[in-house]
Amino acid sequence: MSSSQTKRPLSSAKAGPLSGDIRVPGDKSISHRSLMFGGLAIGTTKVTGLLEGEDVLATADAMRKLGATVTRDEDGTWHVTGVGVGALREPDSVIDMGNAGTGIRLMAGIVATHPITTFFTGDASLCRRPMGRVADPLSEFGAQFITRDRGRPPMAVIGTDEAKPVTYTLPMASAQVKSAVMLAGLNTTGTTTVIEPKPSRDHTERMLRHFGVDVDVKVNDDGGRTVSLTGPVEMKAADIVVPTDPSSAAFPMVAALINPESHVTIRDVCLNPLRTGLITTLIEMGGDITITNEREEAGETIGDLVVTGKNRLKGIVVPAERAPSMIDEYPVLAVAAAYAEGETRMCDLEELRVKESDRLAAVAAGLEANGVIHRIEGDDLIVTGGVVPGGGMVETHLDHRIAMSFLVLGLGAEKPVAVDDANPIATSFPNFETLMADMGAKFALHS
Repeated sequence: MSSSQTKRPLSSAKAGPLSGDIRVPGDKSISHRSLMFGGLAIGTTKVTGLLEGEDVLATADAMRKLGATVTRDEDGTWHVTGVGVGALREPDSVIDMGNAGTGIRLMAGIVATHPITTFFTGDASLCRRPMGRVADPLSEFGAQFITRDRGRPPMAVIGTDEAKPVTYTLPMASAQVKSAVMLAGLNTTGTTTVIEPKPSRDHTERMLRHFGVDVDVKVNDDGGRTVSLTGPVEMKAADIVVPTDPSSAAFPMVAALINPESHVTIRDVCLNPLRTGLITTLIEMGGDITITNEREEAGETIGDLVVTGKNRLKGIVVPAERAPSMIDEYPVLAVAAAYAEGETRMCDLEELRVKESDRLAAVAAGLEANGVIHRIEGDDLIVTGGVVPGGGMVETHLDHRIAMSFLVLGLGAEKPVAVDDANPIATSFPNFETLMADMGAKFALHS
């Protein structure tokens, strides 16, 4: 979203039972990677089910500027003709990544080991986010980075043509940093290795294999993983069916659970084991969620979710080791916790402080504005559930997940809940309002 775009306040009100058989947008993580990897492969990759949100469209434009051919058919099928690893061209202009944190960090990894200079910028939210966490390991390959203070975009990446392989231990589990290092290794002679303390999303490893890259993954004694690949590699075009995004499915799923007698089916959801932390947590809280029609597509597990609101949720302790598998879902989990009986403790949420906004602070402020009892202890968020008074205005900080989470909160609250700007939702879930309204959600422009 442009920082100059007029804000669009939106409110939600108590809805009653929700129902529907729905398909949320394609998975954002897989959509980003399908365009990037297709652009690095030899041949033409056909992509169906791509998320056509602003973040992913920014990645499509970035790959065009780097020399790939990226087109869309009228039926929504995308075609990406790649240039091959090592053959990216220097962009003629600045690449604007919009709000795409995943996009800019993974793109930095790709261009770091190509002998080109690339300038990246983004919207007001992205330009507040730290890039040092990827710039530091990518600099070890020989790339140079120029950023604003505290490592913030706009950012120039001066790639190297003499890349040296790196062994990098992640200070914390991060799929973005892991992926950036691995993608730099694609055009590096020798073996690049990433050691992660806890398993993070492995879409990059799975999709690289789908494109013909040999990726070695070992489980360490401490439960972490060592991931390595040997470059330079040649990637071969491989068609992709993008499953729907579990992070987007989270919103109708929680909305159904907090509204008694709801019954919602969510189709074709990515059920990668490193993405299902929220589903596991909600089931532990007593949520009635059934997985049906489970199958495999392009290395990913896919299935349908049948969700009903027949059980009252109960508070639990969400263990720290689950955080990497549901890091984007904590804001909407906090909403579920606001309706649960008793106390829910979400442990070790440090990573939330460096997302599109300081999500931990933003969630706490939104809960406060709507009368939900909560507290923060260190990096833990503790929510005491019950009746949600509502009636508050929530500042989204240009964060799509904060906006959607608190609109879900309002669907069961005593008074309507408003968010100061619904525009950022388009970055990941362009049809959120219409899809939810078709299920029975009540939204209205807030004056």
